Amino acid sequence: MEGIESGTTPGISRRALLGSAAAAAVAAGTLAGSGKAFAAPAAPAPGHVPELWGEFTRDPYRHPQIPFVGRAGFRGGSPRLPRRPVVADVRDFGAVADGRTDCAPAINRAIAAAGRAGGGTVVIPPGTFRIDDLIRLGRSHVVLRGAGSDRTTLYATKNLTELIGTYGSRYGGDKSSWSWAGGLIWLAPEARFASLTSAIRAQAWPFEGWTGNRRDEWRPLTAVDAARRGDTAVTVADPATLRPGALVLLRLSDDAGHTLLKHMAGDGPGPDGYTWSDKSKLLSYVPYEWPVRVTRVRGRRVTLERPLPLDLRPEWEPLLTTHVPELTGAGVEGLTLEVVETPQRPHLLDLGYNGVVLQCAYDCWVDDVTVRHTDNGFGLVAASACTLRRTRVTGRGTHHPYFCREGSHDNLIEDFTIEERTTPAPGGTQLHGINVEGLSSYNVWSRGDMRMGTFDSHRGMPFANVRTDITVHNNGRHGGDASAGPLFGARFTHWNIRVTNGRAGLMKIDGLAPFSATVGINEVREFDQIDAPDFAGDLHSRLELYGTTDVVRPRNLYEAQRARGSDR
Repeated sequence: MEGIESGTTPGISRRALLGSAAAAAVAAGTLAGSGKAFAAPAAPAPGHVPELWGEFTRDPYRHPQIPFVGRAGFRGGSPRLPRRPVVADVRDFGAVADGRTDCAPAINRAIAAAGRAGGGTVVIPPGTFRIDDLIRLGRSHVVLRGAGSDRTTLYATKNLTELIGTYGSRYGGDKSSWSWAGGLIWLAPEARFASLTSAIRAQAWPFEGWTGNRRDEWRPLTAVDAARRGDTAVTVADPATLRPGALVLLRLSDDAGHTLLKHMAGDGPGPDGYTWSDKSKLLSYVPYEWPVRVTRVRGRRVTLERPLPLDLRPEWEPLLTTHVPELTGAGVEGLTLEVVETPQRPHLLDLGYNGVVLQCAYDCWVDDVTVRHTDNGFGLVAASACTLRRTRVTGRGTHHPYFCREGSHDNLIEDFTIEERTTPAPGGTQLHGINVEGLSSYNVWSRGDMRMGTFDSHRGMPFANVRTDITVHNNGRHGGDASAGPLFGARFTHWNIRVTNGRAGLMKIDGLAPFSATVGINEVREFDQIDAPDFAGDLHSRLELYGTTDVVRPRNLYEAQRARGSDR
């Protein structure tokens, strides 16, 4: 892949490499809730396979430290993205590759025409196309495709503050929410985009997730009986409105004792003794909302396309509900988005020279896309089951090269690159890296080349996320308001991480993340930002093969999980 050292050996196929990388456990187990075997791999080289992998293969859906992420990404992690027929060429709508003509109206007209046609590909030929407005993909099954990130450039001259208005913080002050939201290429359902922009222009805080500005634009479909994390089928009270292929929200409310939040943190004395009631920002993220497709309905028994992320308990009032209509089957491919180069602004004062953002999107993708000189690079906001592949952040330096927030789940970011900044960082600016926050869960960052930044767990208690097979020059800092609560929930896993400058912060997490795992990381030391654990007592976090990288088997945790368990 472009810009990534994948570790493959010439003459060895990727399929063969995956097979050898996944060959790492003991006797076969059974996939919880599926009744299908989780294949037993062959014996690996001694000393390079952690005990955790053998344990995981015996109980992949309910392991206490490692989450099952083998179905993260577009269509359960499918390596093939759709090739939709071409239905529009932006030149036919007035776009000119002269670098001077504002082509945003023409590109948006072409996208709208594709949407009216029921979907298809909008092509942008080689060249540089100036855009003085944002590009909106709001209809499902529409793909915007350039000729390649090294051949097609969209040159953006304006920021989101100029184009939409000031997007202030819900907590007041002069903070700009364009520091963590919105993109100059913005994939979001038309209904969601319309409500967002109208709220911003009215200087009101817009709720950005799946259920409306006041979080009440939904209706219940059916109550759900108790079930366990890892189950792939649930029993519902009334299946009458459920159909195979339909996207629904699983909605879990917290109770007065905050037992749902405690469960996300792994339960036990540590979470039980934590003060939850004053974490106002964290509490704003519940109810927890998890989008999932229904695959089968047999009487009251409903099969889901992914295993349950949490237990379902009666006190959390589990429901399947409606939601803002999703954007699905849409993508952006083969282009560079370059913004006019301006100095990076002080922390949280970004004007919104932002890259590509997917919001309320499900089964969408970005492939072979570079962003240059942006305030924020690639974003996932209440997005799920999406794939970002062969993406690159480059240029003058970025606040969030990647952000994943507001309840984003089951996404896959693979073969990604964060390049060194091309100009020194101005005073007062901040660099994060690969961000995750806001109860986001079961997301994967795989095969990364991070020449700057960090693993930014940005509070808001993200849980059950995986970072694997990544090289990182760890020089960023995490963020997150104290009112957002813990840095980590349960089942965070760092697997085969190569830290080029030896900085421990947010890499070796056995002392910070409850019920989590750090496996295969070179020796690191503490300096600069040092955090105390949020939870007291034994974190039940595991550390294996410390001081060892690359020879860890499997090398890539996500690929091994997918190879062994995606055929359930």
